[in-house]
Amino acid sequence: MTLTAGLDARLDRIGTDRRYVIVPMDHGITLGPVTGLKDIESTIDAVTRGGADAVLTQRGIAPRVHSSKNDAGYIVHLNASTTIGPDENDKRLTGTVEDAIRAGADAVSFHINVGSTHEPGQLEDLSKLTSAADRFGIPVLAMAYARGPDVAGDDPEALGHAVRLAEEVGADIVKTGYSGDADSFEHVVEATRLPVVIAGGSRGTDRQTLEMVRGAVDAGGAGVSMGRSIFQHEDPEGIARAVAAVVHEDRDVDEALELGGLALEV
Repeated sequence: MTLTAGLDARLDRIGTDRRYVIVPMDHGITLGPVTGLKDIESTIDAVTRGGADAVLTQRGIAPRVHSSKNDAGYIVHLNASTTIGPDENDKRLTGTVEDAIRAGADAVSFHINVGSTHEPGQLEDLSKLTSAADRFGIPVLAMAYARGPDVAGDDPEALGHAVRLAEEVGADIVKTGYSGDADSFEHVVEATRLPVVIAGGSRGTDRQTLEMVRGAVDAGGAGVSMGRSIFQHEDPEGIARAVAAVVHEDRDVDEALELGGLALEV
C-alpha cells in the first residue's frame, strides 16, 4: 500500500531497516497462562533487552507491556480462539483498530487460516481491518497460514498463495509458516512484494530454530514473528539476541549461538 508518513514511522517502530524480530505473546488467550506468560512483564523485558524489535499481545495485556518493553514496538492482535473450544482454527474478532490505538499500539495483527472452512469470514474481516487501519496509518501484520483439511502447512505453493492473499487485501507485513528449506521458501517470498516473516512453530533445539531463521533470511525473508521458541526458552534474552543476530547482522548459526550465549550443540 502507499506509505503515509504515519505508516512509515510506525513500521520503523516495529522493525529495523524493514527487517523484523517480533515476539508474539498472545498465547494466553489460546493456551492459557503457559510458561513464559505468567510473569509476562519479565519475559517482555528479557526479549526486548535481547534485541526483539516488537512484542505482540491482545489489547487487555497492554498495561503490562508498556512498562516492560524497553522502547520496543508494540503490536495488538485482533482475533483469537482457544485450544479448549470447538475449533482452534475458528479465529474470532477480539477488538478494533481504534481499540488497539487506545492501547498504545504501533501496529495491529490478524490471523487467517487460508484453506480452512473459516477462510471466507476471516478474509472478509481482514479486508475490513486493513481498510480501517489505512484510515489511521496503522500497519497491519497479516498472519496468513496455509491450514485446512486439504492443505499442507509447509507446502510452498499454499504458503505462496497465503502471502499473496495478504498483499491483495492490503496488509503491510505478512507472517507465514516456513516451508522447510531456503530453496522452496524463495517461492513464498517471491509471491508477494510484502516483507515476509516466519512463524516459529513447535519449539526445536536452538540450532534448529536458528537454521530455520537463517534459511528464511537466505531466501529473502524479512525476519521472524516467533513466539514459543523465544518466550518459553530457558534464556529468552539469549535466544532473542541470537535470532536478532541472524536477522539484523546476517550472522551464521554458530556465530549467533555464541552471541546469544547459547550452547553450540550439534
